Amino acid sequence: MHYRIIFSALFAAVISYSGHAADPGSLSAADAVKLQYTSDPRLSPDGKWVAYTVSRNDLEKDKRRTQVWIAATDGTAELAMSGKGYCASSPRWSPDGKYLAFLAEKKEGEKSQVWLLDRRGGEARQYTHIKQGVDAFAWSPNGEEMLLTLTDLQPEPEKIDGEDKPMPWVIDRLQFKEDGVGYLDRYRQHLYLFSGEGSPTQITFGDYDDQSPAWSPDGKWIAFTSNRTEEPDSNTNSDIWVVSATLEDGKAATAENHPLRRVTSNPGADYSPAWSPDGKWIAYVSTVDTAKIWYATNHLAISPAAGGEARLLTTDYDRPVHAPRYAPDGRSIYVVSEDDGQMPLIAVDTKSGKVKRVTEDQSSTYAFDMNGDGMTVLNRSEPDQPDAIYTLKKGKLQRLSHLNDKLLASVNLASVREVQFPSADGTMIEAFIYLPPGYEQGKRYPAILRPHGGPVAQHDSGFYTEAQVLAAAGYVVIAPNPRGSTGYGEDFSAILFANWGVKDFEDVMAAVDFAIAEGYADPDKLGVGGWSYGGILTNYVITKSTRFKAAISGASEVLYRANYGHDIYQAIWEQELGLPWETPEAWERISPFNDIGKVTTPTLVIGGKEDWNVPIQNSEQLYQGLRRRGIETLLVVYPGETHSIVRPSFVLDRYQRYISWYDRFLK
Repeated sequence: MHYRIIFSALFAAVISYSGHAADPGSLSAADAVKLQYTSDPRLSPDGKWVAYTVSRNDLEKDKRRTQVWIAATDGTAELAMSGKGYCASSPRWSPDGKYLAFLAEKKEGEKSQVWLLDRRGGEARQYTHIKQGVDAFAWSPNGEEMLLTLTDLQPEPEKIDGEDKPMPWVIDRLQFKEDGVGYLDRYRQHLYLFSGEGSPTQITFGDYDDQSPAWSPDGKWIAFTSNRTEEPDSNTNSDIWVVSATLEDGKAATAENHPLRRVTSNPGADYSPAWSPDGKWIAYVSTVDTAKIWYATNHLAISPAAGGEARLLTTDYDRPVHAPRYAPDGRSIYVVSEDDGQMPLIAVDTKSGKVKRVTEDQSSTYAFDMNGDGMTVLNRSEPDQPDAIYTLKKGKLQRLSHLNDKLLASVNLASVREVQFPSADGTMIEAFIYLPPGYEQGKRYPAILRPHGGPVAQHDSGFYTEAQVLAAAGYVVIAPNPRGSTGYGEDFSAILFANWGVKDFEDVMAAVDFAIAEGYADPDKLGVGGWSYGGILTNYVITKSTRFKAAISGASEVLYRANYGHDIYQAIWEQELGLPWETPEAWERISPFNDIGKVTTPTLVIGGKEDWNVPIQNSEQLYQGLRRRGIETLLVVYPGETHSIVRPSFVLDRYQRYISWYDRFLK
């Protein structure tokens, strides 16, 4: 099959871009791909600097790049520490603050290695020379060693005329594929100790993946996450384990002479371990109600590091938590939470479980770090500010990174209103409504319903690039958090269990009705569109309603039984709907494909060719059904792309197609 010819034909069938904008000074699609986003803040031990990554689109090379930057915490300086021509990530300060280590692939096709940058000056030098590359690393507390996460080394492929000879995939795993990776084999991630010379020493073993390692404060132990059940691919039962970081002189570690200590025994997922300052406790995230799969609220838990009875600290909070970190005094644990469309940083008392918000404003915190003095840095976002780095001192925020300031100063952004309204059964639903730049009170605008992915996720109060781009083109954008969303409690989310497209459909339609009733939206000019579960919910909308004049179904699923063994969710599907040959009625009852005959809405169908999360097969089936019925439709497939579209030219193309499709039918 000659994919290049097929893709060329598809791209030739585009609709000409209108480039329409409500305001010449608004954020265009071309502007949007120039925005830069920060992540992974790491505070230096002395508190004077924060290292972080900056992701940007290299439009000239048509690649997504990531650089390491640092900023002074007094706000006086910010500068790049790695070059623009390669990708660098995971900045980590040495315990004495003299070195900044990071992962980098300095040449195309090279494996990722650890590099060291001496703060006293000079170029970065390569610290590791691992044949298969380094997946992750962590400094030991004394700075004399590194803990490396490495994937088992695979044998060299045979070569014919200097090129790798293709070999068949031989598969025996239950979970045999992963988006962005491909077919899965038995080469696993394990932990190694490395002192800077010689070969690293392996300290975990077996047919399991070992991840998220964390050193104990005294450097004697390493906690990590691993699913070591008999069949890890059939469940999510990861646990926290501890392994000694001390090796007998002259002896190589083996599974027999270097045993593990199991810290948790919860049948659900336990992960993200973090040590208390005294090394006696390990905090982690725990999912208790396994029957509710991904709809269950995860909780903050603590367990004695030596093993013993664990305690759940946030059972009364009923909100998801992420990335625990002990405060320097050990009396509280900081976590990022999802709460009613916000993502606050919260502190949880280790004795009472009492929750205190650390960030009170209408914003979203995605990552944080703190040093031994309790100084805190945040990676956070606001409705009018993309991800940026901040310090938090005595409750006051100071922004340290300013990469987008010049671009944002030249454009007008949408104004955002956070609203609440009742759904059909009286349940209160929340949504964010984006109003076009120059919005005129009392004037109705064409409106686009934009469901989020997931379904267990939420629209939050951070910067929403796609909504800003669509609003800049003259649309009111309605971004609701229907049932199934996180941040509103376990019952709110779990009502979607085996019943997709019912309560969430009612909720998003209530959002549209609210926007109409408030005078924002023109009821005769409605569009809908989303990505992943947002595309799935779009499929429900167009099979259940004829109110919409244009739709965009991005990376969606449509005929669920056809996905069994083809997408990556076999374990989740089985728990939610049963085995497809035993309970076919459960699968078919909620498959939008069975209602394609009811669709009247012109629909753009779009996805990545290499998407193994939600395979392109779904988009092809949806397109074929609509095309067969004579519904206005177009299939766009991005070659080489997985579930996330990352090639800059494709990112721009997608934004422009969104606007062009909606303009054609709504304007």
